[in-house]
Amino acid sequence: MSLVQDTIKLLVERRRWLILCLLLPCATIGLYAQTQTTVTGTVTDKETKDPIPFVNVIFAGTTVGTVSDVNGTYKIHTTEAYTQVQFSFIGYKTITRNIKAGEENVLNVRLEPEATVLKEIEVTGDNKKERYRNKNNPAVDLVREMIDHKQQNRMSSYDYLEYEQYEKLQMSLSNVSDKFKQRKLFKKYKWLFENVDSTSIEGKVLLPIYLQETLSDEYYRKSPEKKRTIRKAHQKVSFDDYVDNQGLSTYLNYLYNDIDIYNNNITILTNQFLSPIADLAPTFYKFYITDTIKDVTPKLAELVFVPRDAGGFMFQGKIYVTLDSNYAVQKVDMTVNKNINLNWVRELYIQQDFEKGDDNKYHVVKSRMRADFGISKDRGGIYGERTVSYKNFTINQPRSDSFYEAEEGAATVLSPDQNANEEYWSHHRHDSLSHAESKVYQNIDSLQKMPSFRRTMDIATLLLAGYKSFRWWELGPVNTFYSFNPVEGFRLRVGGRTTTKLSEKLYFETYGAYGFKDKRWKYYLGATYSFTGRSIWQFPVKSLRVSYQHDMKIPGQELQFIQEDNFLLSFKRGINDKWLYNDIWNVEYLNEFDSHFSYKLGFKNWKQTPAGGLHYNVQDNETTRVIPDVTTTELSLELRWAPNEQFYQGKLYRIPIPNRYPIFTLRAIGGVKGLFGSQYNYQNVALNIYKRVYLSQFGYTDIVAEGGYIFGKVPFPLLAIHRANQTYSYQLQSYNLMNFLEFVSDKYVSVNFDHYFNGFIFNKIPLFKKLKWREVMTFKILYGSIRNENNPQYNTAQFLFPTNADGVTTTYSLQKEPYMEASIGIANIFKLLRFDLVKRLSYYDHPEVAKWGIRGRFKFDF
Repeated sequence: MSLVQDTIKLLVERRRWLILCLLLPCATIGLYAQTQTTVTGTVTDKETKDPIPFVNVIFAGTTVGTVSDVNGTYKIHTTEAYTQVQFSFIGYKTITRNIKAGEENVLNVRLEPEATVLKEIEVTGDNKKERYRNKNNPAVDLVREMIDHKQQNRMSSYDYLEYEQYEKLQMSLSNVSDKFKQRKLFKKYKWLFENVDSTSIEGKVLLPIYLQETLSDEYYRKSPEKKRTIRKAHQKVSFDDYVDNQGLSTYLNYLYNDIDIYNNNITILTNQFLSPIADLAPTFYKFYITDTIKDVTPKLAELVFVPRDAGGFMFQGKIYVTLDSNYAVQKVDMTVNKNINLNWVRELYIQQDFEKGDDNKYHVVKSRMRADFGISKDRGGIYGERTVSYKNFTINQPRSDSFYEAEEGAATVLSPDQNANEEYWSHHRHDSLSHAESKVYQNIDSLQKMPSFRRTMDIATLLLAGYKSFRWWELGPVNTFYSFNPVEGFRLRVGGRTTTKLSEKLYFETYGAYGFKDKRWKYYLGATYSFTGRSIWQFPVKSLRVSYQHDMKIPGQELQFIQEDNFLLSFKRGINDKWLYNDIWNVEYLNEFDSHFSYKLGFKNWKQTPAGGLHYNVQDNETTRVIPDVTTTELSLELRWAPNEQFYQGKLYRIPIPNRYPIFTLRAIGGVKGLFGSQYNYQNVALNIYKRVYLSQFGYTDIVAEGGYIFGKVPFPLLAIHRANQTYSYQLQSYNLMNFLEFVSDKYVSVNFDHYFNGFIFNKIPLFKKLKWREVMTFKILYGSIRNENNPQYNTAQFLFPTNADGVTTTYSLQKEPYMEASIGIANIFKLLRFDLVKRLSYYDHPEVAKWGIRGRFKFDF
């Protein structure tokens, strides 16, 4: 992926948050917390001087407080005039300390052990605590019982299960201070600030800017496993003119994923965290029984857990465990350690409540996840909360097989109540909305009608997506207006496209460009028709696209997401003088299904004319015959299956949201000789498989495997030209030290490995741990060959391979050995940058190759 490509992708990814922040002009710039009382410090053991985790720290006489982290540190704040803080923990004497209201207080305390201590901690003669160990530890024994009983306590243990689910996801600007609200810039938006909420979260002032609610009936069948959702009602804040609402909703739900404490790994904010009751939890966590609650039936054990490695992707918190034959979770309250290598996240809390059902098993009835995002600790940011509640459980009542089969394999079926009104919601919500939440739909709708707000959003769209809107027409993308290359020299381009204000079904796109060195005009005109009656960007798509292009490109470079004439792509290493003039007619019919299976039928008539240092020559005895151009006509079929795929639909392309499911893409192309001047008969078949493999605490690996075969006799321009990269950015799907047009094949297989350790190694190195850098490693291998009938060394009727200015061949087959390259890199530099040291591992004898290189790219991640 090129530097510009990654920059655009980064900005569009960040747009999900930036658009929300820009709901008020510059809304997150200069937000300051209100005057409040803040208390910070460390809690240690008076005798051993060791830090004490999970000490209860509260304002005396209230329930407002927190617990100390694994390092014994804590922080609490309030806008109330409290003057005392209380510290308590099982096995230690409770103490109370005075503080100054309305100020920042630093309070380090030492707790004195009581005469009685926890039963899993022995007291020796020298009054020192025994080193923590799993052996003979009642807390670990209890955890192992929970692990052994996990399967029977999961919802998936039932043959059939039904329940009603209510989900609420809200986003707010946090720490909205009075000083900020009084700025002249927001004079027109004072009415919006009347909706701030200072009661939901102690010590935080919130301004709701996004809300979505969903009420659904969920159905589960164990064998064969099938889930079906009937969504009874759904509503959300809409930003149709600026963002993909469906994609935004998908992305937010991906960040705030469903939590199943019984899973070994829990995915949150694009990362996998090890569950405190995972199969290997005793290896990675420390456990303490801190209390036994005897006034309930069955009795409960309060189990505190902390990670052994404070920087690992793990939780810390409390679980209440039933002391009966179930050993089930009755309640969990957990967070993450401040030392974790997590970007942008200031606070993260998860709470789940379980209740005993009629079958004497515990079902989750409420799940709440809260996260506060921001660049600095005390300034403004984004606060998000997702609450899911469950009720009306029905156990093991079978339905017919046909009930579970949704149309076209879809998992979600919409009911007639989809557009329910407020009266419906007020009767069916599991929890009522706060006063501020109840106003957000109306307020944001009013905000979007304000001319000043629309002007602000137009500027944001220009900066982030590259387009300037003029109602039914958008001018852009701006990053292609100027570029340069060895053949065209200085190149100017201008273009644009229609919007849904012109038509929901019909879409036009065009551009014109001029090269000042070759003195030629280039242009493109395309039209797309949607058969769904919706926008061509709205999934699932069923569309017909027709286009004509007269332009240039580098052979073998089919760039994803961005245009070849993007400005920063102009900067390349080495010699880059082999180009093509192209005249391409394209007709494509795309049909997507709800199951994320799709097929694409294509027609392509392509005339390619070599340019610059590229020539098409045939050796006839002792003379060389020049071939001016090549014309082909292709019919194609592409089948794609991406089960459970999630993505954000941008202005230019879709941004995939990776998950654990593979993506299969099968392409079949047939060249038809004689059709519209086509000169060759051939068939090209290729299969691509993408899979992300999660390795829990060791990070994850992206694996891409591809294989292809070309049938028929064809010259090298029609062979598989392997994707090379001569830019200074790191491209994931390219060979970053391979030269353009260096290798061609008529049969090949390749495998790419890209592993992200997520700081597993660096978290153990003090400096790197503080910087929150993350280590990455890649390996790419490509096997291929050319049959003699397509190799000009054996078949003189084929085009000669290209040469450089000295007459040395620069294009080769892969018959000697595979092409290989590997890299090690550092990611998350300034939370945005990745740099790789790349090593080429084969074919050193080729001219003008680089054995080593440093490549960089932008990557936005949590």
